[in-house]
Amino acid sequence: MKKTPKPRDTVQRLKETIHKQPAVFAVYLALRLIVLAELAMSIIRGEYESAFICLLVLALFILPFFIQQNFGIQLPSVLEIIILLFIFAAEILGELECYFITYPNWDSILHTTTGFLCAATGFALIDILNRNSRIKFQLSPVYVALAAFCFSMTVGVLWEFFEFGMDRVFHLDMQKDTVVQSITSVMLDPTNSNTPITIDGIHSVAVNGTDLGFDGYLDIGLYDTMEDLFVNFIGAVTFSVIGYFYIKHRGKGKLAQAFIPTLSEDEDKEASLPEGDPGVPPESE
Repeated sequence: MKKTPKPRDTVQRLKETIHKQPAVFAVYLALRLIVLAELAMSIIRGEYESAFICLLVLALFILPFFIQQNFGIQLPSVLEIIILLFIFAAEILGELECYFITYPNWDSILHTTTGFLCAATGFALIDILNRNSRIKFQLSPVYVALAAFCFSMTVGVLWEFFEFGMDRVFHLDMQKDTVVQSITSVMLDPTNSNTPITIDGIHSVAVNGTDLGFDGYLDIGLYDTMEDLFVNFIGAVTFSVIGYFYIKHRGKGKLAQAFIPTLSEDEDKEASLPEGDPGVPPESE
């Protein structure tokens, strides 16, 4: 059973991490200062919901270090920097600075990144088990790549469930709407014979006698959800292909190594020992 690190050990490990990954610490420090400034401004303006988001971001920034220190997992510097930037881009820029509205492709970029990173995470989970001598199975590169792809798509689907639930229960708009000029539905068929009827050239829609002011029909979240899943699919496929060649030619995939979490040196040595082997000879009395 892994012992909980003492505060002194945690500080020492933090210093070692800063020394080994100065670029990560520089990015972390810069982003943290920006978020702290945003937090202060939100409190001054009385925007307490924005202040809560800032506090959430500050907590999420600690997550990579927490994972490395408590689960014996080593995150590559490139991956850790991307995770920090992703959190900042999604919450501070996307939510507080309204980038999701100002830049229509901002959400798609983030979902593509999510698909890529989740595939890397799923790949790492399978690959670590695949290389553990205590676990008696070996998976082919195709199977590992497929498992990584499925893991990423599952995370993407669960996230869409979460967005729908938040919109339904709390009346939010996480699943952004889309204006379309054409709709097709069997509900428009007056004969009730399950025949899809298409309405084209929609440029005005009124609700309860009031025109919505859109140049078309307001789709409620469907297009956004399907686009999110599609770009997640692209990110997942991209990394799965990279991961396949990484396993196929072990040690030569520098691009993959920049995104795949691995076991720390101590955990890797422990995992490579045969079952029942303590790894260290007993001390003589």
